[in-house]
This record gives sequence, structure tokens and C-alpha cells, in this order.
Amino acid sequence: MKKCTVGIDAHKESNVLALAFNDMKPSILHGKVSADLNRTVDAIRKIQKKHDLQKEDLQICYEAGPTGFVLARRLIKLGYDCQVIAPSLIPTKPGEKRKTDKRDARKLAEMHRSGHLTAVHIPEVDDEVVRDVCRGRTDAVNDLKASKKQLLSFLLRNGYRYPEKARWTEAHMRYLRELVMAHPTQKILLEEYIRRIDNAGEQIKRLEDQMEKILSTWKRKPLVEALMGMRGFKMVAAMVIVSEIGNFGRFKHPKQLMAYLGLIPSEESSGETRRMGSITKCGNAHARWILIECAGHYKLPAKVSKALSVRQEGLSRDVKKVSWHAQNRLSKRWYKLALRGLHTNKIRTAIARELSSYIWDIAIIIEQQDAPCPSSALLA
Repeated sequence: MKKCTVGIDAHKESNVLALAFNDMKPSILHGKVSADLNRTVDAIRKIQKKHDLQKEDLQICYEAGPTGFVLARRLIKLGYDCQVIAPSLIPTKPGEKRKTDKRDARKLAEMHRSGHLTAVHIPEVDDEVVRDVCRGRTDAVNDLKASKKQLLSFLLRNGYRYPEKARWTEAHMRYLRELVMAHPTQKILLEEYIRRIDNAGEQIKRLEDQMEKILSTWKRKPLVEALMGMRGFKMVAAMVIVSEIGNFGRFKHPKQLMAYLGLIPSEESSGETRRMGSITKCGNAHARWILIECAGHYKLPAKVSKALSVRQEGLSRDVKKVSWHAQNRLSKRWYKLALRGLHTNKIRTAIARELSSYIWDIAIIIEQQDAPCPSSALLA
């Protein structure tokens, strides 16, 4: 039976298509089309009609990139088999020094035909909406940090230093507004910096309100509330983790989740020599960042604080058991690693790696409540 693999080199303005048939002959170039969804779908249909193929005879792929998943969702909805490929896992030859759109499209078609490409998870539309809101809040926080740093640099250049230790409090902001600058233009610039900080803070508040609003109708709300029952996880951190990872059931073991987050150490071993390096930093950088931030809360001894007990109200006994086990194990782990003299950043990364296994446990409990599931972290 005649089958065809379509490789698409996707860009902002245009897509280049190449075809690789199951006769194992070299791929052929189909041509360039507009990046508009309708034009690309029309090109797929022309290929199907020209070569007398059915939808099930076509396998379509393109690299993950800034164009997102809209093309894959449209093709899957129309009944095509479409996969989005991880660019970092595409095999490359050391001698390949020429890279063009046509070559990339043909390479995608041939390698997908031979099964040498790794597909990424295509998130659901609702999950991607929540993820966009969470990333928008992160961008607003970064803007706020940058604005504060610029203001402090401006004051330092002009010889102003706040005498107290606590910054960005009401007293500090009052001090900034009452400063008398040497030139009127500098006072105007100071006011602009302050307004920028105030606007960024208000933007963060609006986005957090929107996150709370969208959480009420999100189907993954039970998982978010369960993660909020763990130390260091409030609404923002829990929503970021859940929206970035999506379906935890696609990871058959917590180690797969650790690898997806890029928290496992790199390795370069040969023969009897084993060399372990820094973490791979592959996969989802945003989820890895928030997880490492949350790992810092396990530096203190295990304790169920008043705020945590409020967040745990209504949670199942299994979820609370995982949360308490995580506190005991990770706090002891932090203490032991600190005694060895490891740098704090290395300790946080090691704790984040183990913390991801507890998150996997809770996710499996929530996603498969009716089916028995092994809890790997509890057996550790």
C-alpha cells in the first residue's frame, strides 16, 4: 500500500513541504506555500489528490517553534496524523554544513518515515490558554524586577542611597516620591520610573485575578488544589506546573518527568570512566524554574503551618500523606547535602528533582482516582 510522509519546514510567512514515500527512495520537494492555515491545508489536500492517497496514508510532521500548535490541531481535527517534532532531538551529521528550508523539509520527511524523530506533547487548548496567562504573569514580574533595578541604578548614579534595609515597602516608596533631585528633568524621570513600577505591580494583580477566575472553570482544578496542599505551592506555582506539564499520565515513571524538566545530570561515560556533569536543562524551562523556586521552602524543618493547613482543607488522606512525606524526606535531604558543603543552588536543584516525583505521585492520584496507582516516592 502506498504511503507518504510529509515534512513541513514551518515559518512565520511560509511553509516548505517535502514528500517521502514508503518505497524508501529519496524525498522529493513539493514546494512552498503560505503559512496561512487554509493554504497549508489546501496543499495537503492537493498532495492527497495528486498521489491518490487517503488520509490514513499520510503522516505529517513539523518542528516545534514559535508558530505553536495551531497547524497540528487543525490537521488532527480534519483526520490527519500530524506530529510536532522536538527540534533539539533531531539527529544531525557532523559534516552537515548547509542548512536551507528545502533541505530541512526533506530531512524531516525522511527521518519521520524512518522513525528517528521524537514528537512533543500537544497540549489541549484550555491548558494552553492557562499557560499563556501564567507566562504573561511571569513576563510582568520580570518587567517589575527590571524596572526596580533601573530605578536603583538611576539613584545610585546620582548619589542617593536608601538608609533602611527593607526596600519597596510603603516607607521606601514614600521616600522615593519625596526625593528632591538636582534638576527638574531628573525629577520627571524619577516619577516615570515610579509609575512604571506601579503599573507593573497593577498588571501582576490583574493577571493573578484572571488566573483565579479561569481556575474556577478549568478541568484541572482538582490537581491544582492538590498541589497547593504541598509546602511551597500556592495558586500561581501550582497553576504554572500543571499548565506547563498538562497530562502527567503520559509519564510512566517519575524519572521520565525529571528528564522532561531537565533536572537529571548530564553524563559522558566511556569504558570504565563515568563523568557526571550539570543538569541537562532540556525540556520545559518555565516549569523547571518554578519548581526550583518552590524547592527552597524545604530548607526548613517539616511543619504544617497555618496557611498550609488551610490549603489542605478538603484534600484526600492520600494527598496529605504524600505532602507530609515530602516535607520529612526533603528537609532531611537538604540538611544532609548542606553538611557535605554543597552550594545552595546545587542543593535546591537536587531537592527540586526529588520534589518532581512527589508531584507525579499526587498527579497520578488525582488523574486516576478510580484505579490503583503505585506511589514511587512513598516507597523511597
